[in-house]
Amino acid sequence: MLRLRIDSKTYPHPNPNLDPKKLAQKSSTRPLFKQFELSLAPGELLCLLGPSGCGKSSLLQMIAGLDPDFKGCLELSAESESISYMFQQPRLLPWRTLRQNLALVIAPDHYHRIEPLVAAMGLSAYVDAYPGSLSLGMARRAALARSLIVEPTLILMDEPFVSLDPPTVKEMHRLVNRLRQMRPQTAILFVTHDLREAITLADRILVLGGQPTRILHQWRGKLPQQERDPRYQTEQMLELRGIDGLDDWQ
Repeated sequence: MLRLRIDSKTYPHPNPNLDPKKLAQKSSTRPLFKQFELSLAPGELLCLLGPSGCGKSSLLQMIAGLDPDFKGCLELSAESESISYMFQQPRLLPWRTLRQNLALVIAPDHYHRIEPLVAAMGLSAYVDAYPGSLSLGMARRAALARSLIVEPTLILMDEPFVSLDPPTVKEMHRLVNRLRQMRPQTAILFVTHDLREAITLADRILVLGGQPTRILHQWRGKLPQQERDPRYQTEQMLELRGIDGLDDWQ
């Protein structure tokens, strides 16, 4: 479905206090990725784990076409042309109702999708409410509904459940798993800092780190998501925390 090869990707130097004369003498950029490859299969949920600044969000932006400034190649299969992006913030338009926010991203002949999808998110009573009247958890569900209503074959999720309370996070995880049962060919690329969340949801985890960023470790789930009880999650967390460098930011 997807293959991304990055021969080279640089960023401006992160230290704004460096002497401009020294910056003029040296390169003012730093390498973010070099000879990096990532692939995603249809229906797969791949989690990206890594410290802040290692380029997890940059990878999503490159795949979405929001950051074309890299040397390399992005290959998307014909069936993966429909891509949704779920950001860290819900980004709902505050002057439009939930119904109107969803209607913005689809053609009028698809408006019939709104009511059933809102019901699946548990938001039927708020379909004509404005975002300001929604809790953060409800707004995140609304943002998930907006990502799904275009019936994408690939969903990019950039820490979509950050800052939610634990019960709400569990509910969002249940919604993601229900989505995958309903649309088994939809692939998800999911960025998170939460190791337990990654183990709960992912078919595969890539642990990123180093300079330039590289794949430090690849993890594959040994059990279906519905069988990953707290004991299994803890065992896998202990195994992953044995990776060099992971404890530095976990």
